[in-house]
Amino acid sequence: MRNKVYFASDFHLGVLPKATSREREARIVAWLDHIKQDAKALYLVGDIFDFWFEYSTVVPRGFVRFLGKLAELADLGVQITLFKGNHDMWMFGYLKEELGATIIDNELILELDGKRFFIHHGDGLGPGDAKYKFLKNFFRSKACQWLFARLHPNLGIGIAQRWSRHSRGANDHEELFLGEDREWLVCYAKEVLQKAHYDFFIFGHRHLPYDLPLDPDSRIVNLGEWMHFYTYAVWDGEQLTLEEWKL
Repeated sequence: MRNKVYFASDFHLGVLPKATSREREARIVAWLDHIKQDAKALYLVGDIFDFWFEYSTVVPRGFVRFLGKLAELADLGVQITLFKGNHDMWMFGYLKEELGATIIDNELILELDGKRFFIHHGDGLGPGDAKYKFLKNFFRSKACQWLFARLHPNLGIGIAQRWSRHSRGANDHEELFLGEDREWLVCYAKEVLQKAHYDFFIFGHRHLPYDLPLDPDSRIVNLGEWMHFYTYAVWDGEQLTLEEWKL
């Protein structure tokens, strides 16, 4: 019976070194194969790829097993939704055409079984980080995308791969919980709650998995990443749980 909704983020497929990316891809494919029995919907909440850009006739090479497994889920009737993250914000029409996937630019307000969900990758939210917010607006602009598309794929993707060597995914950066008053996504969710009620806030980006109450009727879940934690969330129609995938 297909009655569960799954959420995951920050696979960072393609991050160097290649060997670890291939191992992670195999782990993700095994998880997708496991959930295909009862999944009715799958939400991939950003940074699924460490870099992604769709030229008019070319997409980044690799990820064959992962994309093939997504295609299998789509053919089984699983609804697939992908969010643009800060690493894969240049998703356009390819995955929509091939998988029937829905592509989300920013937040998605979702109602499931009478509960309200606020879902966003998490980048650029909350206070501070003005430099990144400026860069995000620039990178998402049509002018920037047009200019990048003028580069030969060998050059454009090569530049992006060198850039990604400095990302958190490429470096063994330990994630520590900073406290509710310093976790910017917690602060952001509390601000949103002052204007409208949501039963659940679901984010990626932060890389640290956590599940915290915001008030007696609202919770925030950060999905974590798949370099160290291998965590995801599942909604079974009554409860949202944060779980770890173990082979």
